[in-house]
Amino acid sequence: MADLLIVDDELSMREFLHVFFTKDGHVVRTAASVPQAQKFCLESTPDLVLTDLRLPEQSGMDLLRWLRQECPDTQIIMMTAFASTETAIEAMRLGAYDYQIKPFKVEELRVVTEKALEKLTLIKTNKNLTEQLQGQFSLSKLKSKSAKMAEIIDLIERIAPTQVNVLIEGESGTGKELVARTIHEHSKQSDSPFIALNCAALPEHLIESELFGHEAGSFTGATGAKQGLFEAAHGGTLLLDEIGEMPLNIQAKLLRVLQEKKIRRIGEQVEKDVDVRIVAATNKQLKNLVSENLFREDLYYRLNVVKIQLPPLRERPEDIPLLAEIFLDRYSKQMQCEGKTFSPQALAVLMEYDFPGNVRELQNCIERSIALSTTDELTLKELPEEISRNDNDSTNRLLVLHSENFSLENRLNELEKYFISQAIERSGGVKTRAAKLLGITFRTLRYRLQKLDLE
Repeated sequence: MADLLIVDDELSMREFLHVFFTKDGHVVRTAASVPQAQKFCLESTPDLVLTDLRLPEQSGMDLLRWLRQECPDTQIIMMTAFASTETAIEAMRLGAYDYQIKPFKVEELRVVTEKALEKLTLIKTNKNLTEQLQGQFSLSKLKSKSAKMAEIIDLIERIAPTQVNVLIEGESGTGKELVARTIHEHSKQSDSPFIALNCAALPEHLIESELFGHEAGSFTGATGAKQGLFEAAHGGTLLLDEIGEMPLNIQAKLLRVLQEKKIRRIGEQVEKDVDVRIVAATNKQLKNLVSENLFREDLYYRLNVVKIQLPPLRERPEDIPLLAEIFLDRYSKQMQCEGKTFSPQALAVLMEYDFPGNVRELQNCIERSIALSTTDELTLKELPEEISRNDNDSTNRLLVLHSENFSLENRLNELEKYFISQAIERSGGVKTRAAKLLGITFRTLRYRLQKLDLE
């Protein structure tokens, strides 16, 4: 069902179309002039306007121009008994969906109307997807309590509006693609395409065609011309994931594109201009690959205009509760089981686990736990075995003096969190009993819960 507006100075035509479209289940309003139609549109934006070309005082073309300004998504079908090629072309140029000649066949008008409404549905869907993407990749989504991540978020905010190439390094699962998409969504080209290519996922002979495209017959199997990703991403951002896996001969061709801002399809002689921002990502240290002659030094410096080094999750354990809560909220909503919480012991064990798969592993862990849970509280039994068995040696792990990135203050806080969580678990959540188990006053326990963000 759609909201239709019929604009025609002939009463018989208005009545006929009102009955015709009402039978199809649409809500139909009618107007005899442009001012009356404008009044209706301002009160409630119609999905589709069918307007006669010749109207008193102002014409259907005047209404078309006004609608394109005030109701840009509304679809418009022009109707006239005085057809001319010039007016038809002008109407289509101004944004009309179709141009119908009176007397028209009602079935043809029905088909055109349905197609116009389908186009409107696509427009609305695309807008919703764009809004969701902008929300998903907003800087506010990169939540962190880590000082390292705070610096990275600040760096993203500063470089996103520029056109500089960015190199993102970090272990698998640290969120390299999320950072790349966030950079794109906060750039001046956010309305243009964001395209990602995993360089490790394609065999060497296909990467060149994927990046630069090819002409028909340029190699065996090239039955038709194909646009490359550089052309597809023109005006936007191209993410080259796992850039360290790119073959040396393709690296040389990529370097030329970055220098010349031009590409040439395989089998084609003519070069095409391209304007693409490159974001490269890798789970390796590209500088080490350069020293091993596995990566071109000149390309490395072209890509490494700004480097973002994402820390593994084990180096920012203070973010684990925050991320766990975000994933808990996300997947609880998806599975329609909102209101779930973590038991203190489960949260303590999550904080002590190394997460070799980083944020991705934590995300999968929370999704799995919610799917398996039968109560409102996620406990150790819902956690994967490799994480839950970590509870047996948590205290030993807390007492290890690491040679790098060790902070006595952070480790003491972790110990305090661990024992407080244990006490609350054993006391069934009764804080007065937990304080007694810990040998401290209730007031001291309440203060430490607030200090350690365990409330």
